[in-house]
Amino acid sequence: MSIKALGQDRAHGVAMSTAATRRPYAGPALFSFGFRPFFLLGALWSALVVPMWLSSFLHGGPEAFTRDWHVHEMIFGFLAAVMAGFLTTAIPNWTGRMPVIGAPLGGLVALWVAGRASMLYAPVLGPLASVIDSAFLVAFAAIVWREVLAGRNWRNLPVCVLVSLFALANVAFHLRQTNGLNDFGVRLALGSACVLITLIGGRLTPSFTRNWLHARKILREPAAASIFDTGVVILTGLAAAAWVAFPDVLLTGAALLGAGAANLFRLARWRGWAAAREPLVWILHLGYGWLATGLLLLGAAVLDPALVPLTAGIHAVTVGAVGVMTLAVMTRATRGHTGRPLTAGGATTMIYLAINLAALLRVAAPFTGAAHAWLLSASGLAWTCAFAGFAIVYGRMLTTAKPLTS
Repeated sequence: MSIKALGQDRAHGVAMSTAATRRPYAGPALFSFGFRPFFLLGALWSALVVPMWLSSFLHGGPEAFTRDWHVHEMIFGFLAAVMAGFLTTAIPNWTGRMPVIGAPLGGLVALWVAGRASMLYAPVLGPLASVIDSAFLVAFAAIVWREVLAGRNWRNLPVCVLVSLFALANVAFHLRQTNGLNDFGVRLALGSACVLITLIGGRLTPSFTRNWLHARKILREPAAASIFDTGVVILTGLAAAAWVAFPDVLLTGAALLGAGAANLFRLARWRGWAAAREPLVWILHLGYGWLATGLLLLGAAVLDPALVPLTAGIHAVTVGAVGVMTLAVMTRATRGHTGRPLTAGGATTMIYLAINLAALLRVAAPFTGAAHAWLLSASGLAWTCAFAGFAIVYGRMLTTAKPLTS
């Protein structure tokens, strides 16, 4: 099972398959589905950005590789690419409409590439760099709205809102110096990402776990979706909104702690330990666990910043929740949509171990004083190994036609 698990439109009681509605396509395999170019380019870019920035940060380097560039490219470059790859593949399953493939997909990819180039040459391009970079997410948000509305897929309107907020966050990031927005854009982007993981990760994780357990006739399945799950999503959204708007208020810290605890309890209801034999399943649980951990650390940082550094919470969300969950989705979706068995081999398992090591080291770094630089470097190396490993192991699957047999 792949992203098609999200293609079940409960309002209509049917499952819409991209494969069943896809228009004939005879072009390069790379542009036959949105996940192919965006997963590959996103992985390659993230594997380059981290060592480029670390080298500049620790040893001095080109003026372009600043902290702001690093933050922007990991959020609005790498994460945006994975979001685009996932949603351009999933939305046709939700709506039954034709997917964005071929030349239109190539144009969207070109906008993303132009954004990366514009940020590298921002000192030369000036304000034009911000305009070029912002174009991709604005265009992507417009596509998401068009497809969901045209397909009357009201259930996924929250996804449209979150993608739009993510695009708005990028604009706010570019305006931060002229309008005193400071880190507002970063918080808005990360808050939107947290809610998106709560929403979509909260569908994927129990669904794939249930399928795996059912195939092995294990009777106790994850708890069925209920009003509790809806409540957790709403609580997470409210806590994220409070953090975006009022990052230093004690009530915000309490809300983040409550959201983290609620997500941990939600995760426990999905019985991830019962699927511990399959890395392709347990990695989803770990990714969701990092989300809960990130919310808890962010809340603790608001309540007692002297005890818990804010950067620990930020990186539990970015390296942990985002890093682990993106690789979990990228590996599974790639295998499912290219006709490979839905099981993780040794190479994929090593990718999972590397990204979790990167998250552990990065979250621990601000607590360690003198060892900070060493842990930062080790975390960056593990991150690069994880995403470069994905590009190496899955690159051929992404760039060649789907095999006739799985």
